[in-house]
Amino acid sequence: MDELRKAPKRDASQPIAPRATRQVAGQIAPRHQLSPPVASRPEAWPGGRDGSASRRANGGPAGQEACTRRLGWAPGKRPVFEQIVTDAQETFLWRCDDYPWERNVWNVHPEYEIHLVRNAGGVALIGDYIGSFEPGHLCIVGGGLPHDWVTATAPGEVIPGRDIVIQFHPDRLRRAAEVCPEIMDLDAMLTLAKRGLEFSGETRRHGAEIIENMGRVAGLQRLTLFLDLLRVLASGPDRHILASVDFSPSTDRQTLETVNTALQFMFERFRHDIRLSDLAEAMGMSEWACSRFLKNNIGNSFTDYVSMLRISSACKLLAESAMPITDVCFEVGYCNISNFNRTFLRQRGLTPSTYRRLARNRKQSAFETTNSSAAL
Repeated sequence: MDELRKAPKRDASQPIAPRATRQVAGQIAPRHQLSPPVASRPEAWPGGRDGSASRRANGGPAGQEACTRRLGWAPGKRPVFEQIVTDAQETFLWRCDDYPWERNVWNVHPEYEIHLVRNAGGVALIGDYIGSFEPGHLCIVGGGLPHDWVTATAPGEVIPGRDIVIQFHPDRLRRAAEVCPEIMDLDAMLTLAKRGLEFSGETRRHGAEIIENMGRVAGLQRLTLFLDLLRVLASGPDRHILASVDFSPSTDRQTLETVNTALQFMFERFRHDIRLSDLAEAMGMSEWACSRFLKNNIGNSFTDYVSMLRISSACKLLAESAMPITDVCFEVGYCNISNFNRTFLRQRGLTPSTYRRLARNRKQSAFETTNSSAAL
């Protein structure tokens, strides 16, 4: 395993292309030689169902097309199994990535991943979990759990340094625990992380600060900060589990390719009158086989998945715009307000109007806290 992770040392005299670089535990290597990054609450994906839903909150049709392109989906394209390249003298990989680039896709690898999104929002796909993320989003994803973070971008747009990613193999920590038993304190957190954990509050703030500081140091200093980061994530109370306990997809290449095709189809059409029969026909399956495939590999039925995307879109519009609730209903594709309200209440546990009020109160509270801190 260590031999597979070895990366050749870079000659410092080689030029570095600004958009195509990653920092890897103290060294810089050309991006094309390394592996890609991979993409919280279900609150973020504008969409709809019927022909009346023609607007788009994230940049119109061009934004929608850009989103699907950024997911890395294309007919016949092979899915990416991310091979983590870590130097033999290093415990983990730290890198800073621009967004997007050609290998942003739904992908999987055996290493754990700590992922910080620094300066953009979008949709997180982690196991069978679908949800929005905002700047400052911090989570840890266990090995073997498929994941992706997607941000809508205009054609040619690049978000510099959107992500900082830390990847490590749990076996290295287990071996270290044999001589440093204190490391076993991380075991409970790492077990929960197999389903994905998102952090909030002080845990997120402190964790993000440590991650940023790791980029300024190397060697033993960086290792010290890494262990401190794991301590913060393991001891912090501000976290919640993302994927379902029974989510156990197949991760072979052919299955991931089919999943990518299905997800692309739903993302491109969920604002319209999309039906299971349409997806089944596009995938060359019977409706029964298509339904079973989705349930086994994304953890949700076709109807539930599309519904989650639509309600996620509604949450974003309610929180970030002054659009009337009736218009939000049609914008995300529902044909009548009663069905929209009922589905929203079932998924969120509160009405759209209550959600909007709470979201605005939360933003106002955060604004006042920021101003108070600045004054001090």
